[in-house]
Amino acid sequence: MEDGIKQDIRRRLGRGERGLAMDTTFWDEADRLLIRYGAGFTPRVIERASGAYVFDRQGTPILDFTSGQMSSILGHAHPDIVATVSSAVASLNHLFSGMLSTPVLELAHRLTATLPSTLGKMLLLTTGAEANEAAIKMAKLSTGRFEIVSFDRSWHGMTQGAAAATFSAGRRGYGPPTPGNLALPAPNAYRSPFRSSDGSHDWEAELAYGFAQVDQQSAGSLAACLIEPILSSGGIIDLPPGYLRRLKEMCDERGMLLILDEAQTGLGRTGAMYAFERDGVAPDILTLSKTLGAGLPVAAVVTTAEIEQVCHDRGFLFYTTHVSDPLAAAVALTVLDVIDRENLTERAATLGDQLTDRLLALRDNYEVVGDVRGRGLLQGVELVKDRKSKAPADALGNAITSACLERGLHMNIVQLPGMGGIFRIAPPLTIRDDELHTGVDILEASLKAVLDAAAR
Repeated sequence: MEDGIKQDIRRRLGRGERGLAMDTTFWDEADRLLIRYGAGFTPRVIERASGAYVFDRQGTPILDFTSGQMSSILGHAHPDIVATVSSAVASLNHLFSGMLSTPVLELAHRLTATLPSTLGKMLLLTTGAEANEAAIKMAKLSTGRFEIVSFDRSWHGMTQGAAAATFSAGRRGYGPPTPGNLALPAPNAYRSPFRSSDGSHDWEAELAYGFAQVDQQSAGSLAACLIEPILSSGGIIDLPPGYLRRLKEMCDERGMLLILDEAQTGLGRTGAMYAFERDGVAPDILTLSKTLGAGLPVAAVVTTAEIEQVCHDRGFLFYTTHVSDPLAAAVALTVLDVIDRENLTERAATLGDQLTDRLLALRDNYEVVGDVRGRGLLQGVELVKDRKSKAPADALGNAITSACLERGLHMNIVQLPGMGGIFRIAPPLTIRDDELHTGVDILEASLKAVLDAAAR
């Protein structure tokens, strides 16, 4: 029976064919068999990946400026990760959730050693949504409250609690979100209506206004504020210096916890080990995922001994199939080893400066490049129809994305209502200098070609 199924799939995919005909058959089968779960697929069939490149079935190298799903900070198929996975799968990869292994304890020791001393308790999980779900439950249980505040451009995951705290997409058609989720305006310096007399972004007034609205809507049960230090899916919105500190003060004034979701900003990507380090503010609960597994499903929640004790006393339950899995711990330990050995945090800062310079040059030279923002190797480029109107340029973004792919560069563009086309640039921290500049060269060549074609 199984052999017959395999033979049918191979026949349908046309294993003896080559090129476009073979790809066409592949996409026909994908359309027939797969549940669609969001935006369309990139129109290349990917066969393998190595370093900063993925390769399609014709063997075409495609420079990966997204690190997979903003996760593979060590690049694809890093030899240390390959060795770790091979060894762990052969010896100790999964256990009954009530059993504990040495790699989990070692990871707790290593990971908490990279954090402020207050953050000393770790829960090892698999996905970012799962980590945020656990953090939300801990915040509610420890405070005895139920309201969660997050940004109006937030993305924290697709599970129930995390999705209810996600305002950028996916809220309609599924019935009531979890009660008690309130939104703060994301501090987008490029588009915010809050302005000082000199025209600069008045984020303090914006934050005060936002919390006034939260206080007005609250049922008196504010538990936590869950945010990203740099909103990624929301358009690479970097919190202004000083914002995080004032936000923490406002949370403390209301008896709320501060939960930071560093799925994409953690583990060196911004040029610091954690993005919150820039502001000298420690969260009450930290969630990590994507970068912690370098492309494999690894996530963690880290919190204080006090919060963990209260949660334990009140019966905290998060007993999942893959909690405290040794394979996940082994992978995360290897990621920490490589980051430390190869000085990847410092490398992200250095390459980030080079990337910023190149992107600012694009902004200076092209009217449609409205804004450049971000830190380290997580940066964004917002495209507009013109600088004066700042009108969104979604069609232009799509055209440039396609042109980049034809030239061997995979780019990811965020298209949210009112945000325009925003490229998210997040290459591996291991990318070579020349590969980084090659990618920006392709981006510029694609931008110029699309604009020239439109002008004809």
